[in-house]
Amino acid sequence: MSMTPPPGWYRDPSYPLVERWWDGTMWTDHRRQPEASADVPPAPLVQPEPAAGGGGRAKAVALTAAGAVLVASIVTGAVVLGRDGDDDAQAKTTPATSTAASPTPTESDTEASPSADEDPTVVVDQLNGITLPVIDGWAKPKYVAEDDVVLVTPDSYDCPGGSGLCWHGRVISRTATSTDEKSPRALAEHDIDDAAKDAYDRDTLGGRPYDGIDSHEQVKAGSVAVAGRAGYFVRWRVRTGAGPGGYVESLAFPASTGTESLVIVRLAFDAGEDGPPVTDMDRITEGIRPVGGAGADTGGVGSSIGPSD
Repeated sequence: MSMTPPPGWYRDPSYPLVERWWDGTMWTDHRRQPEASADVPPAPLVQPEPAAGGGGRAKAVALTAAGAVLVASIVTGAVVLGRDGDDDAQAKTTPATSTAASPTPTESDTEASPSADEDPTVVVDQLNGITLPVIDGWAKPKYVAEDDVVLVTPDSYDCPGGSGLCWHGRVISRTATSTDEKSPRALAEHDIDDAAKDAYDRDTLGGRPYDGIDSHEQVKAGSVAVAGRAGYFVRWRVRTGAGPGGYVESLAFPASTGTESLVIVRLAFDAGEDGPPVTDMDRITEGIRPVGGAGADTGGVGSSIGPSD
């Protein structure tokens, strides 16, 4: 008669630093971090599923081997009980079914503690060491083809120029690696033209979703504190061949991690009734924080948007 280990949490044979749920016959996909004080049994001796053909025999051999190990441990415990007495045996042995009463795993057990990426109120840019707030009327991006997009307005629409789908608002965060600029002001002033063209002139496929840019004018610029660092921003009002045009901003500041390279955050908002309020540009800037929230209570992070130049 063959025996199998009872259902319970065991060390994962493929990654012993975590525990994995054994349902009595096979491994499941449920994993969890081991409890600090728990005495977790080693993984059951179960071989991987064989290839097609001969599967039943291989599985039977594996289960028989596992049962033999379990029976051997029970017999050893019985010998110790007979030789040393009940009290001494309890100090030297552990019940073979110590994990049998463990609760069936739930979704919360399948992963380690939630990461900051799962927080619905912020978007995490780990590369640059910052988080950006998900304010009312905005969402984390899904199904957006453009690189480095961190925030969008929830609903897309047919672009007014007849080329693809557009969003009324987009926010992009990236490290400024294609320039030698060291000054946030110089970077913002240099980047704004590219930001406007990328947002309202041509898309990544070469289409013209707004029939190109007809004109632009600077409406605001100045120094600003971002995530505790001194930055600078430039904002343009852009008019396009189709649609109401929009507002584009280039915001530059040093990263909070690594080499402290300059970060460029681009904000592009459609103008008109359907576009987000331009004040959301200031709200998003004010809500940028270093990863971990350092400086969140100082009152000075992102709060000193300067006057136009």
